[in-house]
Amino acid sequence: MTRKIRIIPFDMKYLEDYYKYFDEEITKYQWPDPFENIEDARNLLQAFLDEMEKEETLIFAIVNDEERFVGSIEMHAVTDVCPELGVWIIESEQGKGYAFEALKYILEYAYEKYGKTEFFYEADVRNAGSNKLLAKLSNSYEIIALETEELVTDSGKELKLQGNELRRKGV
Repeated sequence: MTRKIRIIPFDMKYLEDYYKYFDEEITKYQWPDPFENIEDARNLLQAFLDEMEKEETLIFAIVNDEERFVGSIEMHAVTDVCPELGVWIIESEQGKGYAFEALKYILEYAYEKYGKTEFFYEADVRNAGSNKLLAKLSNSYEIIALETEELVTDSGKELKLQGNELRRKGV
C-alpha cells in the first residue's frame, strides 16, 4: 500500500528536516552541496519563499499522511518560457512514487495557474531514479534530450548532467 502524500507551499517549520536530509547522498549528483549550517539553509529557503511571493519561483514541501517532511519540489524562473524543475526525496522515502506525484502536481499547477507548457529538467546520467521520472512523464510530455554536459562543481564533484525539455502534449 502506497502512503498518501500532500504537496503544500513550503513552510519554515520544515527547515530542520530540509537541512538535515539535504545531505551528501541527496546532493551526490547535484550542483548544490549540503548546507554548511542551518542558517545557510534558512537564508536560501527564505530567498526561495521571497521569490515565490513574487511568483518567480515555486517551492513546495512534500509531506506524508503523518505531516512528516519527505522532500521538496521546486520550479525556478516561473516567468521564463521554460522554467526549471527540481525535486528531491529523503533517502529513506525514495522509490515510493513521491517524486513522480510531486512532479505531476507542480506541472499541472504551472499549467493551470501560469499557462506553462514547456519545462527544463536536468539530472546526472548516473542518477537512475531521477531519470526514470522522465519515462513516467512521457505519456503527457514530449521529452527532448539535450547534450550531456560534463562539469566539475566548485566543491570538486564531477557531474554528467543531461538536460531535457518537457513539452506538454495536446496543447
